[in-house]
Amino acid sequence: MGGLRCVDGSFLSVTPVACTDSVGTPYEITLELHRDGTPYGSVGERCGWLLSRLARGVDEARRGGGAARRWSDPDDRFPGEEPDSELFSFRYRTRAGLVGGGELRCQLRTIPMWQPGSGAWRLTRRAFVEAWGTTGVGMRAVLTSSELSAFVGELVNEAEGCLEGRDIARNPVEGAGTDDSR
Repeated sequence: MGGLRCVDGSFLSVTPVACTDSVGTPYEITLELHRDGTPYGSVGERCGWLLSRLARGVDEARRGGGAARRWSDPDDRFPGEEPDSELFSFRYRTRAGLVGGGELRCQLRTIPMWQPGSGAWRLTRRAFVEAWGTTGVGMRAVLTSSELSAFVGELVNEAEGCLEGRDIARNPVEGAGTDDSR
């Protein structure tokens, strides 16, 4: 279970839960949110692939790949070209498409910080991970790229554990995902 200490002192737990197909085979994940151990919401149905891609992107940016190389401090390096952008936004949706039941999102923000010793401003980038539960009360954690990498990496590892044993290349029921056509 991945978790974050939020700026208000509360703890946000994020647990991947397997989504299963009609025959019970896990194929993707949903994220269950808890605030200080109390259920908070369910978000991001079928978000495992996006989290995996984000984990690779953050690690690549920390190594100085792409546009991230312009930031001298690896903790300021995040994927994406835009200085302030959204890395992900997961919501709960009903089968009818209605939104509710929670939200988890991550936005990048550039923050100027005054350096009294040098008498100059220094720009930093941070990931603001924000969650909203069914009650409408929000939570926020502010992370460096190193902290975001650890958090997302832990979620991806746990998600892979939820999906262990599945055959990615084939759907267990003839049809979708196979070489057979009808």
